[in-house]
Amino acid sequence: MAGSANSRTGAIVGWILSAIVFVALAADAAVDLFAPSLVGAEMNATGFPPGLTTLLGLIILVCAVLYAIPQTAVLGAILATGFLGGAICTHFRLGEVGSPPQLISLLLGVLAWGGLYLRDSRIRDLLPIMKSTG
Repeated sequence: MAGSANSRTGAIVGWILSAIVFVALAADAAVDLFAPSLVGAEMNATGFPPGLTTLLGLIILVCAVLYAIPQTAVLGAILATGFLGGAICTHFRLGEVGSPPQLISLLLGVLAWGGLYLRDSRIRDLLPIMKSTG
């Protein structure tokens, strides 16, 4: 019975972490789609044309929606992780090692997979952190 309670608590925590990731990705997508002028300077600073803001917003939104749907959550996590890795790499290329955008991207990636790990037993079976001895 205690295992069931721990599993349920883990699943709830996993859904909370996943919700945080979804909200962060959706908010980023919303800014890119509906207020691209707010990110124009950052786009220029990172070497991307500001005209790509809408496309980036759509990509982020697709990642967020796929991640939020249980049947496509793994695909969403993979795509979001790739996108976040690209953001980390972009700032690394600019010499901004340990910058807030890098750390936020890293944190979102960890939260995305941590949330998925806690809420989906298939991921726990695939990537066991600890093997049970009994």
